[in-house]
Amino acid sequence: MVFSLLHSDQPEDFLLSGETPLRKDIPERYLWNLGAVFPDTDSWERAFSELEGEIGTFSSFQGDLFSAPARLLEFLRAEEKAGEKMGKLYAYATMKSHEDTALPLYQGMADRAGTLLASFGAALSFFRPEVLAAGRGRVEEFLAASADLGVYRHSFEEILRMEGHVLSREEEELLARSQEVARTAETAFSLLTNADMTFPFILDEKGVETELSEERYFLLNRSKDRRVRKDSFTGIYGTYGRYRNVLGSLYSGSVKSDLFFSKARKYPSSLEASLHGDNIPAEVYSSVVSTVRKNLGALHDYMALRKKALSLEELHMYDLNVPLADEPEVSYTWEQAKEMVAEGLAPLGEEYLSVLKEGFASGWVDVYENRGKRKGAYSWGSYGTHPYVLLNFNGSLRDVFTVAHEMGHSLHTWFSHRDQPQVYADYTIFLAEVASTTNEALLLESLLDRASKEERIFLLNHYLDQVRTTVFRQTMFAEFERETHRLAEEGEALPAERLCGYWMDLNRDYHGPAMTVDREIEVEWGRIPHFYSAFYVYKYVTGFAAAAALSRALREEGEEARRRYLGFLSRGSSAWSLDILREAGVDMATSDPLEKTIENFREKTALLEKLLTE
Repeated sequence: MVFSLLHSDQPEDFLLSGETPLRKDIPERYLWNLGAVFPDTDSWERAFSELEGEIGTFSSFQGDLFSAPARLLEFLRAEEKAGEKMGKLYAYATMKSHEDTALPLYQGMADRAGTLLASFGAALSFFRPEVLAAGRGRVEEFLAASADLGVYRHSFEEILRMEGHVLSREEEELLARSQEVARTAETAFSLLTNADMTFPFILDEKGVETELSEERYFLLNRSKDRRVRKDSFTGIYGTYGRYRNVLGSLYSGSVKSDLFFSKARKYPSSLEASLHGDNIPAEVYSSVVSTVRKNLGALHDYMALRKKALSLEELHMYDLNVPLADEPEVSYTWEQAKEMVAEGLAPLGEEYLSVLKEGFASGWVDVYENRGKRKGAYSWGSYGTHPYVLLNFNGSLRDVFTVAHEMGHSLHTWFSHRDQPQVYADYTIFLAEVASTTNEALLLESLLDRASKEERIFLLNHYLDQVRTTVFRQTMFAEFERETHRLAEEGEALPAERLCGYWMDLNRDYHGPAMTVDREIEVEWGRIPHFYSAFYVYKYVTGFAAAAALSRALREEGEEARRRYLGFLSRGSSAWSLDILREAGVDMATSDPLEKTIENFREKTALLEKLLTE
């Protein structure tokens, strides 16, 4: 199948050998230019030495912050100046270390920057306790007395919200010291599943004996050969099953740790303790679960379609990840990818596209894989410079979506840094995936508008599996977390068998009658590292639903929606996350965005079924 959206040109010469190129062989136009952060390592070393000396000076502010408004302002400005330098030091060293992980110079710089960051945080650790000790009245008095302090009002409100949940100095010190002990369950889980646990060998599609691993499982479980899918599934989950008791003990320990800290800080529940940092009501979390629960029929219909499309008498859990259509074989050049992304993001307007193209042309992006380069993709940077994007672009359509995704993060950062003072320049985790996912949604619709029948089948399958894994699956995770913590708060034990039984019930409920829920899946809860950061995964659901609503408005409403969206990108963390989204036109305190996301899922399921049967 040839993807007709663009004709593929000949790739660059350095990519034709079949070997992973050395970094020195990649033309400069495909490498990011970190000179905007530091021109060279000597400049980095000088800034490092300067900041080392400056860190000690912050002790002079301790106990003296609220002696006068001018003194508090002096501290805040000194902290921001040092913080900008710290951010650049850490980002530069880390990004240089990612260019080639085999180079000890940059690995050493990254390690040193991490140590300095810890020292920097420790030197400033007195700030929040002193604000809380001063109290709301004193803070308000200082804000009224100094116009220059007024810009920090929201940031002080963030701190003061913690009133009632901050303990005495001695108790806070005790809780801080207990954090290392509390991380034991997560650390042990990581060591067990990443280092000690070994998986069996299976035969791949070519009959070659292959040792299973978490990384290889992703590919093997997408194989067209059903025997390979089944063997990889039973190999992975059979191994986890043998460790179910220790995994249950570790997860139970993590839940008990969550309960301990929430009770110590006087929260009604561990769920409310987790959401309080983002100022998100518990009702938002509950609404996510109840809305998806109410609409599970949409996922059941997709499971029935998957069963039919694969011509299976029984749909098993190991049939969930095999694509219903092949990814287009055409390989896109970097120039074509940029063109496709820019065309897809046209609804965002000329200002957005101008910055996007500036990023493409001005050394923001490290494009191709080279030997030793960090895997994956990310957007990163620091205040005071433009953002950067690391890619390992190989020309697939999925890589084109990755470009749109990471540039979404970067332009969110660019607009926030441009329009907000440093204190509000970074956006919250709750908002972090909205801009990136909006870009992907816009690109998808753009491609669908121009795709052939075969291409539409692939793109629709890509989208439906995105919703399945991001909306439905992550909500199932969120429901599991809520129930296990509720049971623990009521004094119930969480043995492995109980966790396995509940997990099986959830899978039956979510996947519906078309799915044969294999017994091996009962221990999947023991494979999810996110469960050791409780109540995090629901943010994937809210972020996806918000992005779906925003992308729909951008395509349908035009200029007004674009104005609101650029305002969203520019807000940073200058207001509460829910309020920033409301200003953009999305109210995540209601179920409406999620309802419409699932409605769109239903519509695209029906469209895919029609295309498959024509």
